[in-house]
Amino acid sequence: MIVPARNEERNLPDCLRTLVAQNKEAFRLGREWELIVVDDSSSDRTRELALEAAAHQEGVRVVEAPVLNAGAGPGAMTGKNNACWAGAQQARGAFLLFTDADTLHEPGDLERALEEIQRRHVGLLSYSPRQIVTGFWQRALMPLIFSELAGAYPLQKVNDATGALAAANGQFLMVERNAYFSLGGHGALGESVLEDVELAGRMKRAGLGLWFRYAPDALSTRMYLGFSDMLEGWTKNLALLFSHPLALAIMRLLDLGLLFLPILLISLHLLVWWQRVALLLIWVRVLLRYAQRVARSNFGAGDCALSVFALPLFAGLLVRSWMRHRLLHRVRWKGREYRT
Repeated sequence: MIVPARNEERNLPDCLRTLVAQNKEAFRLGREWELIVVDDSSSDRTRELALEAAAHQEGVRVVEAPVLNAGAGPGAMTGKNNACWAGAQQARGAFLLFTDADTLHEPGDLERALEEIQRRHVGLLSYSPRQIVTGFWQRALMPLIFSELAGAYPLQKVNDATGALAAANGQFLMVERNAYFSLGGHGALGESVLEDVELAGRMKRAGLGLWFRYAPDALSTRMYLGFSDMLEGWTKNLALLFSHPLALAIMRLLDLGLLFLPILLISLHLLVWWQRVALLLIWVRVLLRYAQRVARSNFGAGDCALSVFALPLFAGLLVRSWMRHRLLHRVRWKGREYRT
């Protein structure tokens, strides 16, 4: 298991606790087990907490990510690619699991994942975690984004070996060692800020096999601790995840109009009775279709209902992400700026 960590003092202890718990099951089955935490130039207590865990648990190691070459040109990498590649080169297992410091793993999820990747005969297995959201804007925005991801990356097509569509979630990437290194691993991904999807695409194009699924049975995550983190994270990714972000922004603003304008017109009593009835029926149909679409997010009904209020925010983030990638060619993440 490889955990790249940059300024993760709030998340890392719980993540390591759930990963170390996998140790008991591995030893019971006679498997070798190792956990490598890669400190990515953290300025908080991340390294100290990782070393503390290593001192109390056999099999836990802490390594330093090499000095980052974040400039343009040969050898340039993102911090995460740099840290993951450093951890992979230290690892000895036949299978490697890359998982983020903000994840919480269910008991036995590593053994179940090992069984699944071998049963499916794929080079890469990825899980989409159950999302832990707090605060109004996280609860409203995250279902909206994940429902759009479910539409853009339907699992049936992603997992179809004959199709070109690929997707993965970097919070849980299990790879077969030889397949991973044959493609150059994270070392070949360079400045890609969407490294999980890029690696999945390379695996699929090479015929090495890919399987991706929603896995609340395996792990959960709180992706963002606050509103500003959420804005920065989705600004980094949205324009890369969706092929036509501006068109998608316009469509979601149209949703907003279709959901609220009929109610406004009916409440103002500007229409005769049969027009109000017809408009109400149209509104109910729009509402049901919207609810069906957002339900694909795997969030609870309450969060899905709140997503209506995040439609302008989602549209704004799509535009903001497009501008950063297509006009400025720069994005920021965890205190670093990357060219795109």
